[in-house]
Amino acid sequence: MTPTTSRQAGLAAILALGLMPGLAQAAELDGSQLSVWWGVPFAGVLLSIALVPLLAPAFWHHHFGKVSAAWALAFLVPFAVVMGPGVAGASVVHALLAEYVPFIILLTALFTVAGGIFVRGNLHGSPALNTGLLAVGAVLASFMGTTGASMLLIRPLIRANDNRRHQVHVVVFFIFIVSNAGGALTPLGDPPLFLGFLKGVDFFWTMSHLWGQALFLIGTLLVLFYAIDWWYYHRREEIRPLDPTPDTARVGFDGGVNFVLLGAVVALVLMSGLWKSTVEFDIAGTEVGLPGLLRDLGLIAVTLVSLKLTPARVHENNQFSWGPMQEVAKLFAAIFLTIVPVIAMLKAGVEGPFGAVVRAVTNADGSPNPAMYFWATGALSSFLDNAPTYLVFFNTAGGDPQMLMTTLAPVLVAISAGAVFMGANTYIGNAPNLMVKAIAEDRGIRMPSFFGYMLWSVGILVPLFALMTWIWFV
Repeated sequence: MTPTTSRQAGLAAILALGLMPGLAQAAELDGSQLSVWWGVPFAGVLLSIALVPLLAPAFWHHHFGKVSAAWALAFLVPFAVVMGPGVAGASVVHALLAEYVPFIILLTALFTVAGGIFVRGNLHGSPALNTGLLAVGAVLASFMGTTGASMLLIRPLIRANDNRRHQVHVVVFFIFIVSNAGGALTPLGDPPLFLGFLKGVDFFWTMSHLWGQALFLIGTLLVLFYAIDWWYYHRREEIRPLDPTPDTARVGFDGGVNFVLLGAVVALVLMSGLWKSTVEFDIAGTEVGLPGLLRDLGLIAVTLVSLKLTPARVHENNQFSWGPMQEVAKLFAAIFLTIVPVIAMLKAGVEGPFGAVVRAVTNADGSPNPAMYFWATGALSSFLDNAPTYLVFFNTAGGDPQMLMTTLAPVLVAISAGAVFMGANTYIGNAPNLMVKAIAEDRGIRMPSFFGYMLWSVGILVPLFALMTWIWFV
């Protein structure tokens, strides 16, 4: 353990000890009594994620954990002083046990399992093969997560096209389809949907309500990609005379045991959603159900088994490292803590500090406006990460999963679609976007700048989102 890590751990322990007394007497946080200034640390975390990597990439690379910890403490210390250790402690425990820990455990399991599968051999990137790989990735994304599917397929896709001069469009459409839109059908697919699942949304609800929108968007993108890739592929100067990747190995998979473990991940998540148990454990006011507890323990076991059984050469070939997962874990720890007062204020509705936000997505008669929810969720997901944005608007719509799945189903569809699909609008909208960009650049592909990428997304995705609004949300 480094000195910095020791200091952080010691500070966390001191804070935990200070918050423990009085947890049982903590009252539920009343958002209508909070000032909008309590949302500043949350906004600070998100703006740091959006801007610091662009303005000071070296600083961010070395200090993103410290930046996250600073914002978390900027919220937690004043909150404990003003609200009392009981309310602050109960809020922190709920944020960690009910949302953050299950979220990180699932993401770690998918990241580890996907990192243990290596696609060997050299494919040859024709328009048909590339389109087929993107279609396969879109399907896989809903069952092994956008992060898992992206990490599994981006390297073989780049190898398949490394003898072509024009590769940027392949990676851009990969981000559109595999890293975002493909994750729309199950809670395994994208972090926002898993958070909804933790909040009580049925596992198969998204599949039964978003399949039309997902099929339209993915299908249209695949057709557009094939046309663009065909045009590039048939230019005379497209194919380089020498393929950098020799055909020395037969196409196949190494680390096949991880496919079995992927099935175990799906089974564990399904079990936790379908099994209703009356056994619950009350931890400082947060109820932890037996199915969720067994799911998380099972996912930890899957992660450890994958690390044990995956040959070292597979991880080496995949360039597997814990860096991306560590970044996600540290950043989201700050996000899930600082979002506590924001959610409480949104739950207060029009009477709360964020009444203007609630009114903006509400019709004059008081009913929610699905089109506004779609664009408001999507716009913030484009720049502020889609997982916390989903939570914000989920709670703006009332936060009652039963009501949102039935009477307000069009609103939950709009929130889900906006969070998942529009995460592709920028590099920072969804975690896999930046991972894919980094891998592509490491392999010599000159990816567009932040705003250069947005020229692609605004030109291709935004018109499709406008058409989807007219078809489904008006």
